[in-house]
Amino acid sequence: MKRTKNIIVLIIALISSAMYSQTISESAKKEFLPIDPKTNCYLRYYYFPNLEAYFDNLKMVYYFKINGQWQTAEELPQNYGGYSLYNKARVSITNYDDENPFELIRIHRKIYPYSSKGRFAYATSTPEHQQ
Repeated sequence: MKRTKNIIVLIIALISSAMYSQTISESAKKEFLPIDPKTNCYLRYYYFPNLEAYFDNLKMVYYFKINGQWQTAEELPQNYGGYSLYNKARVSITNYDDENPFELIRIHRKIYPYSSKGRFAYATSTPEHQQ
């Protein structure tokens, strides 16, 4: 009986330790993200204009739309197949570091329109470009 209690206590300790370490790692990781000196925001997100999708460097997930609803996943879904994230343009979002980058999709569509060649006038998203 005493051995069973010890095992249960050990399991609970391991689970709580794992949950605590995940919380710590996310906040610790945020400290390593670069900060834009002009906007004082973390360089947390990339926007892919040709996909109208975002990548979160902190949580390591993508935000994309499926059937009109924003989804979150560690990988892009099959219907984005064939798109090379490394060969096409991505834009660093320097003026937003909250939790829902897709709230700015209308602004980002205007600033960074779709380009079949993957070239864009601006390398980053800053407040000067949003006038």
